[in-house]
Amino acid sequence: MPQVVIENPILNSPYEEPRRHFKFSDDGITDEIADARRVSSYFVPIPRPKNAGKGQISLGVEWTQDRVKENEFINRVRAEVDKWRLGGYQGITALTRKLLDYWKNPERERRLFFCQIEAVETAIFLNEVAGRYGVNWIDNQLRAAKDEANPLLYRLALKMATGSGKTVVMAMLIAWQALNKFANPQDARFSDSFLVVTPGITIKDRLRVLLPNDPNNYYRQLDVLPADLLMDLERAKMVIENFHTLKSRETAQASRTTKAILRAGLDSSQPSAFTETPDQMVRRVCRSLGSKRGMSS
Repeated sequence: MPQVVIENPILNSPYEEPRRHFKFSDDGITDEIADARRVSSYFVPIPRPKNAGKGQISLGVEWTQDRVKENEFINRVRAEVDKWRLGGYQGITALTRKLLDYWKNPERERRLFFCQIEAVETAIFLNEVAGRYGVNWIDNQLRAAKDEANPLLYRLALKMATGSGKTVVMAMLIAWQALNKFANPQDARFSDSFLVVTPGITIKDRLRVLLPNDPNNYYRQLDVLPADLLMDLERAKMVIENFHTLKSRETAQASRTTKAILRAGLDSSQPSAFTETPDQMVRRVCRSLGSKRGMSS
């Protein structure tokens, strides 16, 4: 593959939607610039034949165009959000509009990245707008994916690059949800209680900035919220836990032999009398969130 030297790889402002990108050819990245935002796509790795000497399969590194697969779902969602943005954010609550105006204010001392704004816009569009304006294909496709992967858990994922400010986006989403819930407690689209599950103790400690009552919280430190809304957010309930706390714990002490005898003849899918049921585990982890409808599931 020929080596391409790009003297200045920065083409766009982080505060505006990307308008240019470097093209790819069959030989890889080029220094040719296209005047458009790059569509979301990925390269499919193709295994090479096994190495006769080592018996291992290596992945090809060619960046050929026939291996590029477009993320059609993501690009269609982007287009819907773009159209909604250009149309003036129709169909949102007054509180949501206030937050968007605050986050997008070009006079802010701490301007937010376009990718941060777009991530939150997408969540808002899916939650407040899409269903009301007939854009039902997004929810239908998400639910079909959910049924295929895990029928019991409906999830929305926002994929962002390292260094793009994901924790700030989490703070923005929490503020948007909680403040809307306080403004209209009967609106089932919003919640004022949050469970944040982390992949390690270090990350758990770093995410304390999401707690509204933490002295270094991002809502104040990074100007996520205007001063008149900071106190309201303190009413939100939040639990930050490492993933290992979601493992069912023992509820009674007994020897291994006793457990084996009592479980003899039971189906492996039946719960053990010595460990928490899923409902008991959820109640333990989410105890400080109070009683919320559907939380036992």
